[in-house]
Amino acid sequence: MKKLMFLVLLAGIMSCKNKPEVADNNIKADVAFLADDKLEGRQTGTEGEILAAKYLTKRFKSIGLEPKGTEEFLQPFSFKPKTDPHKTVEFTTNADSTITGNNVIGFIDNNAKTTIVIGAHYDHLGFGGEGSLYREKEKAVHNGADDNASGVAVMLNLASRLKIKNSQAEIKDKNNYLFMAFSGEEMGLLGSNYFSKNPTIGAESINYMINMDMVGRMKVDSTLAVYGTGTSPMFKQTLKSNNDKFKLIENESGVGPSDHTSFYLIDIPVLHFFTGQHEDYHKPGDDSEKLNYDGMNLISDYIYNIISDLDDNGELAFRKTKNESDETPRFKVGLGVVPDYLFDGKGMRIDGTREETPAYTAGLQKGDIVVKLGDSTVIDMMSYMRALSVFDNGDEAEITIKRGEETIETRVKF
Repeated sequence: MKKLMFLVLLAGIMSCKNKPEVADNNIKADVAFLADDKLEGRQTGTEGEILAAKYLTKRFKSIGLEPKGTEEFLQPFSFKPKTDPHKTVEFTTNADSTITGNNVIGFIDNNAKTTIVIGAHYDHLGFGGEGSLYREKEKAVHNGADDNASGVAVMLNLASRLKIKNSQAEIKDKNNYLFMAFSGEEMGLLGSNYFSKNPTIGAESINYMINMDMVGRMKVDSTLAVYGTGTSPMFKQTLKSNNDKFKLIENESGVGPSDHTSFYLIDIPVLHFFTGQHEDYHKPGDDSEKLNYDGMNLISDYIYNIISDLDDNGELAFRKTKNESDETPRFKVGLGVVPDYLFDGKGMRIDGTREETPAYTAGLQKGDIVVKLGDSTVIDMMSYMRALSVFDNGDEAEITIKRGEETIETRVKF
C-alpha cells in the first residue's frame, strides 16, 4: 500500500514538473504603476518618465528579456524642442537646451533570421501643455492610463507569454522578438523615429511591427480598430481567421498618429491596435479605474494568436498603402467634439463634447450622430471633415443630428 501511495505521489510530482508554466498576468498592476500620480504624467524628459523607464527596465529583467538598447535596456536620445511646428525635430548630442528621452528595449533571441517588433509608447502629457484638451485653470496630472499605459501593459503581457513559450519549447519560434517602450510619442513619434534611424538590430531583419496605443477602453460592442491591414498581403486573412470576439474596424493605411508610422516609412509591415477615443482623451480623467481589463486580456490573446499564426509564413511581403492623411481636408474651425472613430454606421457619431464650443452651445450630446452640416450630407468621417472645411470663424450653419430615433435640426456658430 505504501509503495502504491509513493508511486501516486511521484506521478503527481512528475505531472506538475511537466505542466507548462503560464505567464503571470500583471496587466492591472502595470497600468496602476504607470498611471499613478507620483509619475506626474510621464512627460518626456521629466523625472516621472525616468521613474517609468526604471520600472520598465525592472519588468523586462523579471520577464527574462535580454537588453537591446545602447545602454543596457535604454536607448537615450536628445532633441531640441520645436519652436516652429512645421519643422522636423532636430536630434542632437549638444546638451544645451535639449530634452532627453529613453526608449526601453528588450529582446528574445530565438536565433532566427527575422525579428518581430512589438511596441507601445509609455510617455504622456505630464501636467497637460500643448496637447491637452483640459480647459480648467488649475493644472492637473494627466495620468494617461489608456494613453498609453494600456498598450505598455499588454506589451509586457505578451513579452511574458512569448518568453515562457520559447523557453519551454524544444523547437522555438521562427522569429526573434524585440519589445520596445517608446518615449517622445506625444511630441511627434520621436522615440520610434529615432530608433528607425538608429536601430539596435539590423533594420533589414525586422519582419513586421505591432503597435498598441490606447487599447484600454473597449466598448460593450467589442469594437477593435486595426490599422495597417494593407501593409502586407498576409494580414487581412490572418486577422479574420483568428477573430471570434471582436467587431473589427480595419484600415489599410500604414500611416497614422502613432509609432507604427515610423516603421512603415522604412518599408516594414505594421499593425496598430486601438479601441477608440473617449471623453477623457488627453485629460486628467484618463485614470486606471476606468479601463476595461477584460477587453485588454482579449486583445492580448488575439495578438498572441496572430503572431503564432504568422510564425510559419517566413518574412512577410511589404506593400505600400494609400496615405489617407494626404486627402484630409484642411479646416479653420472645429465643432468641439470627440468623434467616435470606431463608428461604422452612416454619419459621424459624437463620443463627447467640450464646454464652450460650438457643439456644446448648440446642445449636441454624446451619442448624437451628425448626418448633415450646412449643405453637405455627412456619411462618414471624411465627408464630415470636408463639410467642416468650408467654414470660417464667425460663420453659422444648420446641422442635422440623429438622437436615437429622433432627428433634430439646429444651428451652430463657429
